[in-house]
Amino acid sequence: MKIYQVGGAVRDELLGLPVKDRDWVVVGATPEMLIGRGFRPVGRDFPVFLHPDTHEEYALARTERKTAPGYRGFTVHYAPDVTLEDDLARRDLTINAMARDADGTLIDPHGGLADLRAGVLRHVGTAFAEDPVRILRLARFAARFERFGVAPETLALMRRMVEHGEADALVAERVWQELARGLMERHPSRMFAVLRGCGALARVLPELDRLWGVPQPAAHHPEVDTGVHTMMVVDHAAAHDASLAVRFAALMHDLGKGTTPPPQWPRHLGHEARSATLLETVCERLRVPGECRELARLVAREHCRIHRACELRPATLARLLERLDVLRKPRRLEEIIAACEADWRGRAGRADRPYPQGDRLREAARAMRSVDAGAIAGAHAGSAGAIRDAVHAARVAAIAALADTRSG
Repeated sequence: MKIYQVGGAVRDELLGLPVKDRDWVVVGATPEMLIGRGFRPVGRDFPVFLHPDTHEEYALARTERKTAPGYRGFTVHYAPDVTLEDDLARRDLTINAMARDADGTLIDPHGGLADLRAGVLRHVGTAFAEDPVRILRLARFAARFERFGVAPETLALMRRMVEHGEADALVAERVWQELARGLMERHPSRMFAVLRGCGALARVLPELDRLWGVPQPAAHHPEVDTGVHTMMVVDHAAAHDASLAVRFAALMHDLGKGTTPPPQWPRHLGHEARSATLLETVCERLRVPGECRELARLVAREHCRIHRACELRPATLARLLERLDVLRKPRRLEEIIAACEADWRGRAGRADRPYPQGDRLREAARAMRSVDAGAIAGAHAGSAGAIRDAVHAARVAAIAALADTRSG
């Protein structure tokens, strides 16, 4: 029995990056042998075990054979005679198909080190085409490693996979999982550039794909193209370490512009409501978690009003904050502001312009919280409508007082 460190840990060590997780491949062993040494089995589709002390994952060397469309259509073979080279040959990219033995010797049968030095994302072999999830994984690596480009032959292979319908076999959970991980990388826009380049974005997120080529008024959007703007917004959110919910909201905020009739270009009247409707379709299809869905819905519907926060009358501002439900959920306000600020600054030449709207919303929310709703309820006991109206009126007055304080 021999044990080798494999995959991302080897790659990241060679890149000088911190290693978060270490994976190991065991050659010449059976499940019974590992269980006998105290390893705990956790694999569902193939034998994976947790080390009794480190709890790191150890997998038996295996091969895979395609038996049906999609990423689940595989037959896995593992046995003591499966070699390390057999196992590495089934991996996705050359930079992920390297191993180290117990002495630290690098085992690199597919030229991963050379591609690592050259900054190339290249598939190991024809088995890449058997698993459509690998398209998403490669795109995610492009978002992580900004100096890496996709090998031309790999991009051509990905295009053929899409043309042959492999991307259509992707299941919602895996699409969301990879998209979410890609959104949390340093440059999410690179992931979407790769997906567009091979045609996969039109299959997994057609609502987003149709934004490219749709113009916006140059006075507000010097970059003009809605798809380009959306990528700038997402990258701005990533550059400021925004949460996944904020990044997803940034990605989804302008979907409705893709459905504006061309005769109306470059204006997009009513795109906010259309964006919210399309967002619900995306969230249902990909089974997006509730926190991400809710924030994206609010940003899609309200981002244009939020951009005008400094111009809104106290009553309008109070109604906006009530719709956002920020009094009960104060953290939500900061996430909404972060997404809208990314939209405001995610435009050509405007990355550093001020966003006073954020402070205006914070001040107004603080003023609304200062209202003693309990005391008002006591004064209007027995009439829910009267209580609601009186509380709202008091909140509007509190916001209006802010202007009086400034002028004074």
